[in-house]
Amino acid sequence: MNVVGSRPDGWWRDRDGAVRRLAEELDAFAAATGDAVVVIFDGRPVAVGRRSSVEVRFASRAGRDAADDDLAAAAAAAAEPEDLVVVTSDAGLAERVRPTGARIEGAGTFRRRLEAAAEGGDSVR
Repeated sequence: MNVVGSRPDGWWRDRDGAVRRLAEELDAFAAATGDAVVVIFDGRPVAVGRRSSVEVRFASRAGRDAADDDLAAAAAAAAEPEDLVVVTSDAGLAERVRPTGARIEGAGTFRRRLEAAAEGGDSVR
């Protein structure tokens, strides 16, 4: 949700639409870069349509930091966490993930890479 919130485009008025738009952008990004992309959203599941290049998940429970807990658990369970990039602007989540060996990228930085990929730019990595 940090990536959704990194662009003040009124997403809060249509949270479900914002989730669907980000899933679509991530799908295009994954297809363009060949990167494996998994997104874990907070909140109740919403239909995001079929995505061929991105795995869309919703937090396994409701409540505060639910998706953060799932992200931290996924990083801790990864066979090669040094190959993971966790996108977040949440300092608490970053502190939880760093010891696993996963890298952290800020939501704003990642948003710029998403936009570059959508424009066919060279700076998607």
